[in-house]
Amino acid sequence: MDSSFLGIDEVAEVPAVAVVVDVMRAFTVAAWAFERGAEKIVLAGSLDEALALKARRPGWVALKDGAAAPGFDAVNSPGLLRDVDLGGRTVVQKTTAGTVGALAVKDAPLVLCAGFVVAGATARLLRDRGCGSVTYVVTGEDGRAEEDLACAQYIAGRAAGDGTAADAYLRRAAGSRAAAELAQGVREGAHPDDVALCLELDRFSFAMVASQEDSLTVLRPVAVPAAPAEL
Repeated sequence: MDSSFLGIDEVAEVPAVAVVVDVMRAFTVAAWAFERGAEKIVLAGSLDEALALKARRPGWVALKDGAAAPGFDAVNSPGLLRDVDLGGRTVVQKTTAGTVGALAVKDAPLVLCAGFVVAGATARLLRDRGCGSVTYVVTGEDGRAEEDLACAQYIAGRAAGDGTAADAYLRRAAGSRAAAELAQGVREGAHPDDVALCLELDRFSFAMVASQEDSLTVLRPVAVPAAPAEL
């Protein structure tokens, strides 16, 4: 399997397969939203678009980075979202990096959004679909975010079936700038458990696939059962 690792601005052409990685915290939050019952997640291009989408559909839940703000129902924190009942709801998500990266490759035939919590399922889906060439979009810090790069490289190794062990990749993520800022309370809209929740390997057994639905980029969970050797 041919793998490349690019920052958002380095994506010059539409890839055949894109795995967009945002560990801390967009796609950890997205996975928790599905765990809490969300039907789908609409990825918004701006805060104004997120609010406009919610205004047209009052039952939708709007979520953003940073501190709470008028019109938004939740913030981009897995620790704060994990107890919210989202049964059957649609979530509109706008974040600084993760949603931007997904929208940058939205026209790819296959777009997956990932973090450590869905790493195994994402790798299995790539193998199951026989993906020969995969572009990993490293969303944080202009493609240099250590937690995102570590997760992308880990998924690539597992997708290739090389028996990649997770410990070293998780240590890199735990020592990242993003982890330090969350632990130190630098980032607004955070919970003390956010770093630990973002580093829960394979917490969920689904991958997250983004596709175009009625001109919107929509993220949905896809169950990917573990192979017998992984159980």
